[in-house]
Amino acid sequence: MPNEPLIPPHGGYRKLKSFQLAELVFDLTVRFCDQYIPPRSRTHDQMVQAARSGVQNIAEGSQVSGTSKKMEIKLTSVARASLEELRRDFEDFLRQKGLPKWEPDHTALQRLKVRRCATLDEFRAWVANEVKRAEKNTDGHRQTRTININSPKGVRVSPCSSVLPPIAPAVFVANGALCLLNLCCYLLDRQMAAQASAFEKEGGFTERLYQRRSQRRQEDARHDSHRIGQHSDGR
Repeated sequence: MPNEPLIPPHGGYRKLKSFQLAELVFDLTVRFCDQYIPPRSRTHDQMVQAARSGVQNIAEGSQVSGTSKKMEIKLTSVARASLEELRRDFEDFLRQKGLPKWEPDHTALQRLKVRRCATLDEFRAWVANEVKRAEKNTDGHRQTRTININSPKGVRVSPCSSVLPPIAPAVFVANGALCLLNLCCYLLDRQMAAQASAFEKEGGFTERLYQRRSQRRQEDARHDSHRIGQHSDGR
């Protein structure tokens, strides 16, 4: 539209739910790797870098959207791919350690979703609460009284029917991270779809620039024609 600025508003990434979740995942990934992954291992560096790539590319894509919609889509796609890589790393950790990967309807994850954690401290509070809850459900021999945390859905079992390993916060942190990653990846999929639709309908900065220059040339041509006409009438 004529009255719209050539470069539209852009860079509001801090308000994006995808960015907020990616930033939280980045913070907890750094904490997780420092606690559970050997610091000199390649996995430690790769997980941290994948988490950082996710949050940084969302920010960069939002910032560049004012002059390049194609670059915005590309960077959002890079963020999505990085978080997918990170999701696989958390899944690998659970599998290689012989720890359970919980289904989305696991009771602990349901409580995490209700909390809507926005900071690392809030996420850590959820982990601490779930560890205490699990410890209360075991006796001195680590036999479950009411619930087996290793069950995919937290299925209730009879006393003495299952002996649990020591309750490790890593189980809750990794599964909680996967829960947040699932939501973040879903939001990024929707975000890319919306970006692609907007680009298809409105075009990018190059088309916008061409339209604006064409409009200016037409206005200049009309102005020159009007001026010439006035000059002719004066003669």
